[in-house]
Amino acid sequence: MSYYSPSIEKLIQSFEKLPSIGNKTAARLAFYILNASEEETNEFVSSIINAKKNLKYCSQCYNISDNDPCTICANPKRDHSQICVVEDVRDIIAMERTHEFKGVYHVLHGSISPMNGIGPEDIKIKELLSRLMDGQVKEIILATNPRVEGEATAMYLSKLIKPLGIKVTRIAHGIPVGGDLEYTDEITLTKALEGRREL
Repeated sequence: MSYYSPSIEKLIQSFEKLPSIGNKTAARLAFYILNASEEETNEFVSSIINAKKNLKYCSQCYNISDNDPCTICANPKRDHSQICVVEDVRDIIAMERTHEFKGVYHVLHGSISPMNGIGPEDIKIKELLSRLMDGQVKEIILATNPRVEGEATAMYLSKLIKPLGIKVTRIAHGIPVGGDLEYTDEITLTKALEGRREL
């Protein structure tokens, strides 16, 4: 039995759908929104609607961006012969914070995970392979997360790409196994980039 009115209960349930948000945190967020001014609430709602409406996937790297191509792919100062392959859009932000990588990215939007029913065809692998066909790419840096799924994805990609005559490297394991790039500090990521090895 709920002690809240139906409108508040619905708002709490909406917040509970967000990752890592339990019932108590959802209730706190709901009451924060209810106690905010109408202007603050409208600005919050408007920012969500605008993000959903204006953001799109970059047709080259599959990063989320307001523009297509994204600012990284459109930057002529970036080294387009070097592609860093990551699992998630948030991993690009983590890599960019190091200020070490000057190439471009490719976002897979996941990793191979047979246990979860995710195969190579379910992530952006064929899109990556099509980027390699023009002969400009000299190195692929595999920066998938160092857990079972990320390692399986890296090995799968290595077997596909090496026969094309492109150098394939893997970021070093300065990142703890089971960790995510998104939560790794800049120094660890810099060391991981410096210590990458060919597969």
